[in-house]
Amino acid sequence: MSSSTGYGPKLDPIALQKVLDHVMARNAQIAEAGHLGTPLCVWGSHGLGKTQMVQEYARSKGWKFTYCAPAQFEEMGDLHGIPSMHDPTPDRPNSGDEVTIFAPPEWVPKEKGPGILLLDDINRADDRILRGIMQLLQNFAMFSWQLPEQWQIVATANPEGASYSVTSMDDAMLTRMLHFTLVFDAKAWAKWASSAGVDPRGIAFVLNYPETVTGKRTTPRTLAQFFEQIQEIKDLKAQIELVATLAASVLDETTVAAFVSFVNDELTDLLDPAEILDAKTAAAWTKRFVELTKAKDGGKRVDRIAAICTRMFLHVTSKNYKPAAGHAENFAGFLLHEAIPNDLRASLMMDLSKHPSEAARAVLKDKRLSKLLLEKL
Repeated sequence: MSSSTGYGPKLDPIALQKVLDHVMARNAQIAEAGHLGTPLCVWGSHGLGKTQMVQEYARSKGWKFTYCAPAQFEEMGDLHGIPSMHDPTPDRPNSGDEVTIFAPPEWVPKEKGPGILLLDDINRADDRILRGIMQLLQNFAMFSWQLPEQWQIVATANPEGASYSVTSMDDAMLTRMLHFTLVFDAKAWAKWASSAGVDPRGIAFVLNYPETVTGKRTTPRTLAQFFEQIQEIKDLKAQIELVATLAASVLDETTVAAFVSFVNDELTDLLDPAEILDAKTAAAWTKRFVELTKAKDGGKRVDRIAAICTRMFLHVTSKNYKPAAGHAENFAGFLLHEAIPNDLRASLMMDLSKHPSEAARAVLKDKRLSKLLLEKL
């Protein structure tokens, strides 16, 4: 199904990772049987991290990786290689047995895989180049060269129905690939950002204002650029003019206004999970937590509570998390706080109980939570 967001099912980064695992493994099995697997194409708007995701996937597997940007090709020689004359019998010049051969382009992988050839922003290439790439997608080869064994092809593309300068792919080309559309998911992004060392204040902002991320200029990529620029500014409120100027250099106006409001409302620190888990007494974090959960009209800020719960989940499921004495008790005190809605409480407990990390599940060992969890099962 095509739309302004691309082709195929819409998946967040975590779901797409699972799909990549399956498709790559299945293609490898097909190749072992002497057949060719199917390339896949990841669609999505600009700045979602499509390219980076494929690069990191190859790196995480220890695979070789080759980057290719077909939009930079000006002529077919950039795809096929440069022709030259070859004389198999140089001792008999003018014998008429000369042939034209092609030297593969420099970007073509030479070593056996496993590896991924990334055709980045494939539909930004000229129509002639796209037609040439069809053979590569079908045969994993051109008439002048062939991908080495155990190499797979992944393409990325921008939506055809949006305001992008792209070349439409016809059905013959589309049917040569599996298609998936990457969409933004705040929790999935926060998980990546936590492991990548993104400023925690930035993570808190995105979890509270996820609707601001899908703008023309505001994307996960530009947000990461902005958060990198402000990481060394300890007091954002004291330097709000500089912060706003830096934000306006890469983000939409609505996002800039939301971030300034976020800073001025002193919401940049929505309780670090470590503050709760390592607290000597509940009073050390309870007062701040209650203040954050109250809206100006007297209602409850469920969005902030959800953001704090998400950060807690990311913290205890991180590979760097080490359980300590008192963590299970403090976690139980937090989760059983009356301000936390029952659905959020149940969701967090269930997610942790199913997590493969023993350290993550350890925070559920308090008897109060064990009893509550059994009631939910």
